[in-house]
Amino acid sequence: MVVPSDNWCATNGYMTTVDMQGAIEQFPDYENALLNNNLTFAISKIGELMSSQGFDLQDLGMVMKNLRNDAVLDDVTRSSEGNDLAENARERLMRVAKADIIIQLSYHINKVGPKYSLTYNMQGIDAYTEKQIAAASGTGEQIFSGEFSMLLEKSIVENIGGFQGQFQDYLDKLQEQGREVRLECRAWNGNEINFESDYGGEELGFLIEEWMADNTVQGRFSTDDASENRMTFSQVRIPLVNERGRAVDTRLWANGLRRWLKEKYSIEAKLYIKGLGKAIIMVGEK
Repeated sequence: MVVPSDNWCATNGYMTTVDMQGAIEQFPDYENALLNNNLTFAISKIGELMSSQGFDLQDLGMVMKNLRNDAVLDDVTRSSEGNDLAENARERLMRVAKADIIIQLSYHINKVGPKYSLTYNMQGIDAYTEKQIAAASGTGEQIFSGEFSMLLEKSIVENIGGFQGQFQDYLDKLQEQGREVRLECRAWNGNEINFESDYGGEELGFLIEEWMADNTVQGRFSTDDASENRMTFSQVRIPLVNERGRAVDTRLWANGLRRWLKEKYSIEAKLYIKGLGKAIIMVGEK
């Protein structure tokens, strides 16, 4: 999905202030930004160019429409204690879009004498890890016309091949090494089960690490922290599809661990998802 960068939104006055339970945060106002005809044209053109190479893109306009529909439901969705759903604007966008990669776009038009040019910057960001996986920037050829479509042609359109190549390289890497996600396991306060609890002569924490080794691509993951009540794993590589050919995301993969704990050791666990690329499993009860 192509979106205007935070910098472009701030420079052009498309930011909104949101009160997140007392914390004031600023987020890009994509809905109003899409009223900018040059931006919508650029997003459409990049989407067309990427699709021509087999990269199917989500449409930001349609995602924003779905977000508006979701907002109506969220307004009447409360916890049993009357609390609002805790979700910021960016998390909401990612949840609805479910785009694996976000292309952040910024540009500005230069004028030197009678000639115009367009300077652009594109970054491909893995939505699961928030790491940059592709980038392209530059300034197009100077021309006498200030028409945006012509400036776009002389800058992004004529130089997008390298960006598409980086995209393909990254997708090939995903096929070989799996998708990178993060996992955090925690024990509930006051519960008798923790990661030092004994099951058949082995501590639960080590058993979970064995499950990780068996259920990641090439057994690839890093244990960042392991204590009595908390375990954190990064650089966790999960398969793109399972044995049934179903696409695997963080939630589906982490649910495998939750089910294994229940079926193998009768341990209840609660699964939470934070963004697209992080799962949190609370062991001991739901």
